[in-house]
Amino acid sequence: MEGMKRWRRNPDVHQVTDAKPSLTADIHRREVRYLVQMGIRTLCLILAVVVPVPWPFRLLFIAGAVFLPYIAVIGANERGEPAPPPAFQDPEANQSEIPLHRREIGS
Repeated sequence: MEGMKRWRRNPDVHQVTDAKPSLTADIHRREVRYLVQMGIRTLCLILAVVVPVPWPFRLLFIAGAVFLPYIAVIGANERGEPAPPPAFQDPEANQSEIPLHRREIGS
């Protein structure tokens, strides 16, 4: 009976909200984001060439066409969102972790 009370006191509870999005969902999010940014870049390039606006505005469009690919590639290579920190962490909950003095191979 005593062992059962101890088990109930320290359950290993995982919440669905703690789960990361699936790899497929993450890749889809990055693809959509990349395509939107490349669409904006294409629009900037077309506006810089076709629309008769003063040079300061034209330079703004050219800057968008030049720098958006870099920003889009960095965002597309970003892997997932960082997991949120746990709301409460019991110091005794992670007992399977190897102690610091035992982490090297062969100890």
